[in-house]
Parts: sequence; C-alpha cells; structure tokens
Amino acid sequence: MIRATAMVLGLILAAPAWGRDCPPPPDHAGEISALLDRLARAGDPVQAQRLMNALWALWFDAPDARAQDLLDRAMERRAAGQGDEALALLDQLVEECPDYAEGWNQRAFIHYLQGAHAAALAGLDATLAREPSHVGALAGRALALMALGRDAEARRALDAALARNPWLPERGLIEAPGTDI
Repeated sequence: MIRATAMVLGLILAAPAWGRDCPPPPDHAGEISALLDRLARAGDPVQAQRLMNALWALWFDAPDARAQDLLDRAMERRAAGQGDEALALLDQLVEECPDYAEGWNQRAFIHYLQGAHAAALAGLDATLAREPSHVGALAGRALALMALGRDAEARRALDAALARNPWLPERGLIEAPGTDI
C-alpha cells in the first residue's frame, strides 16, 4: 500500500503543469482600445503597421513567465518551420492558460498553415471569445472561412477586420478577380 501510494505521488509530481493555476492575462484593454481607435483612422499602411505592431506586442504579453516561455518557444519553432513542435507547445499553453487569447490565436495560425481549416476556425473563435477586437484573429477567421467555402461568413469577418484596420493586406481579397467575397 505504501509503495502504491508512493508511485501515485511520484506520477503526480512528475506530471506536466496542466491545469496549473495560470494567472489571468495582463489587462491591456485600455491600451488596446486606444490603439484600435487610432488604427481605424490610420492614414496610410505604414502608420497602420506601426499600430498593429504595438497591438501584437500587447497580445503577445503572456500571463506569466512560464506561459511566455511556451509562447516564445512556439514562435521560434514556427519560424524554423517546425510546425508540429510549435503546435505541441501551443497545445500545452492553451491547456495551462485557457483564458489567454493569443495562445489560441497562435495555435489556430499553425492549424491554418497545416491546412486544418476547421481546427483553425475553432481556435480563432476561441480567440475572439476572449479578445473580440483581435484584428489578426478576425482576418484569420475570414481566411479560414474562405478555405472552407463559407464565403458569406468570410466577407462578414473580413469586413469586421477592415473596420478595425482598413490597411490589412487581406483587403485585396474583396477586390481580387475570381473571389466571391
């Protein structure tokens, strides 16, 4: 009995940190709102890109050092073309910190890159449930919906993204010959 208890205790202590008490994501709502207001009125693509970079910096601010490490390592793996390894790290991040929108968003992006458009859409919806004005997730949602042949929904998602950033590269999809959105 003592040996069995020791084995179970050892397994628990050796288990990954899933289900840990991840702190809430940093509250950047005021800064994000102000940047989005400026972004919607950006006069040119250069100004819009600067504002988007500032938004990305806020969205990439993880809840704690462990979450930041998982996100940073996932982004390094993605940049190195190691999508499966990046996805595994993002799966862990989402499991440990389910309220952190950017974990969901980056995982959705990996799914999209791998052609798993339904999984990408689910992740983007999870992102938007946590961060409704996430311009990147709105644009990504439009692309995933287009890939799934759901053009009317894609158009609505793209319109919502363009209302926040009229300079998104995806705006060309509206004017592109042969597109229905």
